[in-house]
Amino acid sequence: MKILIYGMNYAPELTGIGKYSAEMAESLVALGHDVRVVCAPPYYPDWRVAQGFSGWRYSRRAQAGVDVWRGPVWVPKTPGGAKRMVHLVSFAISSFPVVLRQVLWRPDAVVAVAPSLMNAPVAWFSARLARASAWLHIQDFEVDAAFGLGMLKGARLKRVALSIERLLMQRFDVVSTISRKMIERAASKGVPPKKLFAFPNWVDIDKIFPLEKPSEMRLELDIPTSATVVLYSGNMGAKQGLEVLAAAAVSLANREDLVFVFCGNGPTKKVLMKQCEGLANCRFVSLQPIERLNTLLNLADIHVLPQRADAADLVMPSKLTGMLASGRAIVAMARAGTELHDVVVPRGVVVPPEQLEPLANALIALASDSARRATLGEKARAYAVSALSRDAVMGDFDARLRALHPENRRQMEMEGGDQQQAQKPTVAAFHADRSDR
Repeated sequence: MKILIYGMNYAPELTGIGKYSAEMAESLVALGHDVRVVCAPPYYPDWRVAQGFSGWRYSRRAQAGVDVWRGPVWVPKTPGGAKRMVHLVSFAISSFPVVLRQVLWRPDAVVAVAPSLMNAPVAWFSARLARASAWLHIQDFEVDAAFGLGMLKGARLKRVALSIERLLMQRFDVVSTISRKMIERAASKGVPPKKLFAFPNWVDIDKIFPLEKPSEMRLELDIPTSATVVLYSGNMGAKQGLEVLAAAAVSLANREDLVFVFCGNGPTKKVLMKQCEGLANCRFVSLQPIERLNTLLNLADIHVLPQRADAADLVMPSKLTGMLASGRAIVAMARAGTELHDVVVPRGVVVPPEQLEPLANALIALASDSARRATLGEKARAYAVSALSRDAVMGDFDARLRALHPENRRQMEMEGGDQQQAQKPTVAAFHADRSDR
């Protein structure tokens, strides 16, 4: 099949949506598809266009077997509500002619990745012109998140934005998202069940795995072999709620057996460094290249996944898959009933979001109990292997894509299997019923 993927973020971005979009495209090429991507130049999470790329010029190049087309984008140095909107609009406008040009290529499917939802109208329109299937993949419900986090305000504006979102989502042939709760939210926005598809983020379990010896980064960061390392790795932005983790580092500054490592980039990094200034138990490092990701994740004795309370129902953090695959203990901030809570509880520790004392107590308890850390790590790894492998997730995605092809769809309709395929609970319905047996 000819597949067009349309979204802002793409490799060589090392984290977040760009990483998964690139792995999606490369997996589809490996499965025999012809894949093109329309995206922006890499800028995330630094909010700065990467060296070797231009924010103001169009470009096209082959990348790991994928034909990648990039359109200009304006990137604010300090992203906020209004600036972020201009940022999204700039790419939606610049990429419009590039996506329309792909109609001449006659793709069989157009996959729009949200954020940004502003790309969705062009994706849908181009799919219809090419007589292709239109697929919307939702990594974040950005409208809900923008109002929930206070980036956008106003009851009237919210009603208008939600109405537009609802109208767009209902127009696509398939709407996928990354967690069970997010599937439920899409259904609540009026997407028919037969159009919904479970497409969780995955992990390459052959590249992320427990090391048999201590990570070499301990020596690089001058961390004693006897210390317990508490690691956060990922974007440093508004949704992460990292201030409480920094506060935990401050409150535990007298514990020589605990070292906090903050790895990442983003708009709040300078604030966090100021908060932890002068602390001997803190290390700050930039995002590591992809070939060092396993070394980085194995630096942790305890992974921490902070989360703001007002974002907990809206996102399923993509960084969780690597944490699980690394076979290390995890402390996550989540409320009961959220997807994150349900995934972590059987194989990690969950504390309430944005509360210092429960977080500090959980870190102290795990730091003093290596046997429990090892048990939780083994359960996390087993879950990643059984439920989150890249081959399993992409296999389901490939099967659903092929079912959209006109010839395959006609055959399925003749056999009465269209509805059954559309409602098939992929990857064990986000693994809601999996155990660690």
